[in-house]
Amino acid sequence: MKREPGIQSVSRAFRILSLFNHNTPRLGITEISRAMNLPKGTVHGLTRTLLNGGFLQQDPDTSKYHLGLKIYELGVILAATLEINIKSAGPAYQLTKRTRLVSRIAIWDGNSALITLIIDPQSYSSFVHQMGPRVPAYCSAVGKILLAFLKDEDLKAYLNQTELVPYTPHTITQKGKLLRELERTRQRGFSTDREETALGLTCIGAPLFGGGGHLAASMSLSGDPDRIHGDQGKGLVEVLLRTAREISRSLGFFPETVLKGRAIQSIH
Repeated sequence: MKREPGIQSVSRAFRILSLFNHNTPRLGITEISRAMNLPKGTVHGLTRTLLNGGFLQQDPDTSKYHLGLKIYELGVILAATLEINIKSAGPAYQLTKRTRLVSRIAIWDGNSALITLIIDPQSYSSFVHQMGPRVPAYCSAVGKILLAFLKDEDLKAYLNQTELVPYTPHTITQKGKLLRELERTRQRGFSTDREETALGLTCIGAPLFGGGGHLAASMSLSGDPDRIHGDQGKGLVEVLLRTAREISRSLGFFPETVLKGRAIQSIH
């Protein structure tokens, strides 16, 4: 079926916006044209439309484009109105206040963990653009929770499509070992990231369930390895799981029906 011109233009505009990321925050017409395999004239018209709408901005010195403030505005609106953020912000704030550790909320999107909320103990502010916003699922605490509760066929597809790149010497890069880690995560009810994403950073994660028992999101605590794996480790897991159950109840689910009878295991 032939695509309508207007629909094709919208699709191309979305593709242009998707080209911008942390590694390529600025792009010129030639770079966009090459990436999309489109004539420069076509790209120029599309970028001009996005520029007029505030979705792109242009550097007057280099003439290169970068994402516009309209994107940020929409992102802030989405973060503020996302149900998981509304329901989890208060408990996550209290968790950070009590533990003095960073709290994060993440959802499954596009084969990765998308961070939707971060609460930092330095300022107790919530924001979404510090770490990520996407983090690899196989080596992050929030991601391992999301993977652990995927359907078998979806997990298999993820593993077939994902290269397990070593971010640190501690990153799990063997699929068999990762599967065993995910099974352990399901059994004990929480996940760990032992400096697998970044050296000097350890995380523990917990599931957030919604109505009907489906996994809605995941949350984590992040901080110094000595603290999370030290004498306070078991206590931190307990308070994280309590907070996760509180958020899950606000989402319409009572996690005690899933976690009842499971002993909190040591993460040493």
